[in-house]
Amino acid sequence: MGPEDGCSADGFAVNRAMPARTVAPKAREIAAEINKQLQSLPVRNTPNVHGVRRAFSRILRKEDGRLVMEVARELRLEYGYRGVPYDLILAHREAFALVRERELEELGQGLDSWWSVDSFARTLSGPAWRDGLIEDGVILKWARSDDKWWRRAALVSTVALNVKSRGGKGDVLRTLKACRLLVDDHEDMVEKALSWALRELVIHDAGAVRDFIAEHQARLGSRVRREVGNKLRTGLKSPRRRAT
Repeated sequence: MGPEDGCSADGFAVNRAMPARTVAPKAREIAAEINKQLQSLPVRNTPNVHGVRRAFSRILRKEDGRLVMEVARELRLEYGYRGVPYDLILAHREAFALVRERELEELGQGLDSWWSVDSFARTLSGPAWRDGLIEDGVILKWARSDDKWWRRAALVSTVALNVKSRGGKGDVLRTLKACRLLVDDHEDMVEKALSWALRELVIHDAGAVRDFIAEHQARLGSRVRREVGNKLRTGLKSPRRRAT
């Protein structure tokens, strides 16, 4: 289990064997110091963990992006962290610009829960896709994976395309391309992500979402039809019932 957030760091599910890693001594030392500070927190909650990460983002601000990427890899693959290395990369412009398919699949090893997927997809893969660092085919490959967590990652990656606070400007074509591949997937974690992806698109093109639901009505799970239908009608996922 990862010391930061309970993640596991074993296995890889996207049809690629990773080569042996070599880690620069400086990157190893920085990662070890970050781990030491995280482990020494009297209370290891989200604000305190984010505080350590932000402090090191300031320290690493002027460092080469390749060093920051190596620190993040070491934190992920040696120490088992997820949120901290993902945020370190996102906060460093040069490091984030280095993100490609290989880096994502390496840093995404061992996805095994909704929160591990959502941290990865909202912080790294979605923004990388949004900014053109990876091709559509990478996300569509994940959508076809045998692993439900990579299929969820494909859908959650669409969130960055559509959420304004995450830099999304609305991308109907790419969002629906991923959603279309998973309309028949009734795995609970995938259905929830499909609902989420469609609901985030409503604000940009409600008509396109309405047409998608109508086209695939018979194949979509009841949760997706209900939640997206609520969003279209009321603007809310689960509107409260009026007291009688």
